[in-house]
Amino acid sequence: MNFGAIIHRNADNFCYPLDNDTIQISLKTGYDIEKVNIIYGDPFSAGILGGNCQWKGTKLEITEKIELDYHILWKIKIKPEYKRLKYYFELISDIETIYFYEDGFFKEEGKGQGFVKPWLNPIDVKHTPSWVNKTIWYQIFPDRFYNGDNSINSPYVLEWGSKSPKNEDIYGGDLRGIINKLDYLKDLGINGIYLTPIFKADSTHKYDTIDYFEIDESFGDKKTFKELVEKAHKKGIKIMLDGVFNHCGKNFPYWQDVIKKGENSKYYNWFMVNKWPIDETKKGTEDKSFYSFAFTANMPKLNTNNREVVDYILGICEYWIKEFDIDGWRLDVANEISHYLCKEIRTRLKSINKDIYILGEIWHDAIEWLRGDEFDSVMNYPLQNAINNFWFDKNMSNVDFMHKINRCYEVYMEQTNKVLFNLLDSHDTDRLIYRVKNEDIFWQQMSILFTLVGSPCIFYGTEIVLEGAFDPDCRACMPWNMIEEGLFNERIDKMKKLIRLRKDIEAFRNSNLSFINDINNKRVIKYLKEDDEQKIIVTINASDTDIDISFEDILFCNLLNGNILKSNGVLIERIKKRDKF
Repeated sequence: MNFGAIIHRNADNFCYPLDNDTIQISLKTGYDIEKVNIIYGDPFSAGILGGNCQWKGTKLEITEKIELDYHILWKIKIKPEYKRLKYYFELISDIETIYFYEDGFFKEEGKGQGFVKPWLNPIDVKHTPSWVNKTIWYQIFPDRFYNGDNSINSPYVLEWGSKSPKNEDIYGGDLRGIINKLDYLKDLGINGIYLTPIFKADSTHKYDTIDYFEIDESFGDKKTFKELVEKAHKKGIKIMLDGVFNHCGKNFPYWQDVIKKGENSKYYNWFMVNKWPIDETKKGTEDKSFYSFAFTANMPKLNTNNREVVDYILGICEYWIKEFDIDGWRLDVANEISHYLCKEIRTRLKSINKDIYILGEIWHDAIEWLRGDEFDSVMNYPLQNAINNFWFDKNMSNVDFMHKINRCYEVYMEQTNKVLFNLLDSHDTDRLIYRVKNEDIFWQQMSILFTLVGSPCIFYGTEIVLEGAFDPDCRACMPWNMIEEGLFNERIDKMKKLIRLRKDIEAFRNSNLSFINDINNKRVIKYLKEDDEQKIIVTINASDTDIDISFEDILFCNLLNGNILKSNGVLIERIKKRDKF
């Protein structure tokens, strides 16, 4: 038995409360394990701990299995009668039976110390806002979306879409432009808008904040923003703002005070300054004179260990919720701000609105921020990578794809998975069509995005398959003239169909995922999604050959000709409940 492959602890994604009565338990083993039983019960069923007693639990086979690269993940839900739980595992291979306790592996049962979940406290159950799972997000980079108010244009505004954008280019997109296009977004099926920063800043991207309490004048004013939120809400559209709290801009008044006064500034400890005076001519911070975002000198890092800074940021978050009724905060560079601040943000904001959505920008395994006392969710860039890699590496099989997708979800609690912010591109990446170079593959990947658990987000223009390489090219102007001329109607209709299916069919949104791997063609992805009413099968032909396929009720397809699903084709079908697999 491969003991090195067996992993469990009574915490995080391995053991946690799903609700006030249920504990989710997971165990990882190698593929040599053929059967797993859990032996569980109340810790006090045989008497007080430490007494002369022999504890015995109830044996139950764990039947739910999820395949990973080198592990099997065994999962089971337990409802402890008295809110307490003690347990251990019986592991069975073809040659031996071993008992797995907290203090190790034993050949004989009853020798080890069991795992214990001492008490299921309702306050410790992680809650995430239920509305997020039903939300289709639309990310807007305001300067490039739509110019709705020429009266606030600066003299530097360029003609809309006149050239490939550069970081310093200004095109005049604004809040009024977003208001003017709310009907377009509503018709598309969007019910959540994620805005990149709109606060006063020097740059076009606005990630170098000068004033967190003011709308940048190039976008409009607070009155216009309030109108945007109110009109969006009337159309059933949520609004999420981007909070840049890891760093500020070089012209943030408190940073300028530090530059002028050094240690005599009352804000000196608001930042992480190691050497003063500060040479403002330097573009990088590799010399460690002060810490910044990456090595960017015009974005000094805020000291989120400082209570004054924490209170200041809490005031910002609270202000935009109370005064403008926003629905969520996306926290930029969220893995670099202190856990102390993250915990305080959750406590403060959930006390104002328990359904506020707190999203962190974290590109890696983020379990330490997702234990229930910090963020609701993170941007699911690992999912983007898992999907993209399958098309980049032609040697990957459908089994490899299954392992990578399963890995993206096994690292977190189910409550988190339901609201993961799933995306295939953003203002920080190249656009999807640039990456895959093929519109049919684009629709294959979009079909996957809209049929996996979480909350899907499309970058503005994705519905028309907008081109764009890496930043700044991915931030091109939305070609409204071409859209209004109907040049993208077919693409928009396809996106509308996927969005409608996502909103209407619960199976598209839930976590009931089962792969049906084709052993004869390893480049064909096939998986089942199921709810109480129906079964959905998604078939992705990523092979170089056409495949013969049978189906019933077509919900969405591309490159399907009769019973032939062509290379790079996709089919999403509905199967009647009576059918078996």
